[in-house]
Amino acid sequence: MFVCKKNSARSQMAEGFAKKFGAGKIEVTSSGLEASQVNPVAIAVMSEVGIDITDQTSIALSEFKPEDFDVVISLCGCGVNLPTEWVLREVFEDWQLDDPAEQPEIFPRVRDEVKERVIKLVEKL
Repeated sequence: MFVCKKNSARSQMAEGFAKKFGAGKIEVTSSGLEASQVNPVAIAVMSEVGIDITDQTSIALSEFKPEDFDVVISLCGCGVNLPTEWVLREVFEDWQLDDPAEQPEIFPRVRDEVKERVIKLVEKL
């Protein structure tokens, strides 16, 4: 489970990369503390690296059960705001990546940071 504030950019990009690099190894989804919509710039920058996230949707974390997940990754420092049962999963990491929604020019850098971290995560799982 990749989780962020609105499940619109960072967590969506992480889901896209994890589906590619973890294909056949892991099941992955993403959510937000609140649901919104997938950011069009996130869709565009992922397309630049050959990953299509147009069919992904923004879903609230409250729609999921923590016990259904072994790994929870916060991408925005929102780990402190997550209910305790999410933080206590087998693996919990809080990546605290910059929010590109406020600064669209940093989308490519954040996308590349997400990619590197997802690859490392998939390798260790």
